Amino acid sequence: MPLFNQISLARRQPKADSRSHLWLVLQAGCALAAAMGIGRFVFTPILPLMQAQAGVSAQTGADLASANYIGYLLGALIGIGIPSVSRSRLAVRVALVVLIGSLALMPATDASIFWFALRLVAGVSSSIVFVVAVSSMLSGLAAHTRHLAGWGFGGVGAGILLSGVMIAVVRTAATWQMTWWISAAVTCLLAAAAWNLPAAKPEATVSSSTSRPRTGKWFVALWTSYTLEGVGYIIAGTFLVAAVQVGGSAAIGSLVWIVVGATAIPSCVLWTRLGRKWTRPTLLLVSLAVQAVSIALPALFGGTAVALVAAGLFGATFMGVSSLTLAIGDHLQTPRAVGLLTAGYSVGQILGPVVAAPLLGSGYSKAMILGSILVFAAAVAAALMCRRFPHELSPQPVR
Repeated sequence: MPLFNQISLARRQPKADSRSHLWLVLQAGCALAAAMGIGRFVFTPILPLMQAQAGVSAQTGADLASANYIGYLLGALIGIGIPSVSRSRLAVRVALVVLIGSLALMPATDASIFWFALRLVAGVSSSIVFVVAVSSMLSGLAAHTRHLAGWGFGGVGAGILLSGVMIAVVRTAATWQMTWWISAAVTCLLAAAAWNLPAAKPEATVSSSTSRPRTGKWFVALWTSYTLEGVGYIIAGTFLVAAVQVGGSAAIGSLVWIVVGATAIPSCVLWTRLGRKWTRPTLLLVSLAVQAVSIALPALFGGTAVALVAAGLFGATFMGVSSLTLAIGDHLQTPRAVGLLTAGYSVGQILGPVVAAPLLGSGYSKAMILGSILVFAAAVAAALMCRRFPHELSPQPVR
């Protein structure tokens, strides 16, 4: 090849790679917006409407939330037990179609057992899409573009923002049934954008001769922290909108959910950049402490301003906690760290609505306080992890 052609190709290649990486992040972000932001979390802003129009009780709301989280755990276990699923384009397409169907069928009946089954299926589908989308994005990004993954994770926040705006716009004119149909339609559009998400590359094997540092005590603290976070954060994630609407207008609930989504979009990028100046364990401790405060605020103080501040702090931390935790688990080189952490987190999310349900008889304040206490306990576990944390590990596993 002539020299000038080689030079020309070298100049064009980075731009082409950059465009392909941005497109990959956009596709993954759309998949996460569909699966998590809407498919999983749209129930939060729709719940008050179902309570007002369909007579859904707080207990039934908690049961439906738990069904979704049980499904999410099952989906995560499928990804762990069948590793090829996390690299399958067919799996993500089937999961997206099933997810759309589960949303569209919610208005088909008012039987809670039917709703329970549909939210269970939605949880399984959301989890599979999450695993495949994240695996595709992380394996497809080059080392110098890994920072773009934060924007991909921001798709969760974008989906939450979209669902909040959607419910706010149609609330006064729509029935609860229509909100589910609209959610299914929007999810369909996002799924179309993510339809050609490339399959993840096969993972490199780890050399059996590689000696692994002893990091078990730090990982136990990390796992404990993340499991407690799963219990505490999901109480707020499920009941935040309903809690701030007590004694207020429906509009404030929608606005609060919009703020959660808007602040969640750039949160992972923000925490990644802060990691250049402070250690990840320290940032995890700080983010958990801030989140504990955000959950307690609407339970202790009334008013629109407090609700919006709480929503902003919650949105800025809940995805950041996940990204920091998974990064620390990877750093500690614990085998199957992501799977173990995700399983603990999923179990915590199942338990959250269950332990909160007995406190819902007199409103949501006691449940929100419990959520705050549990997240603060997660911060304490993270603080224990900070003690003599091994910031430099050697040898590194073969990737």
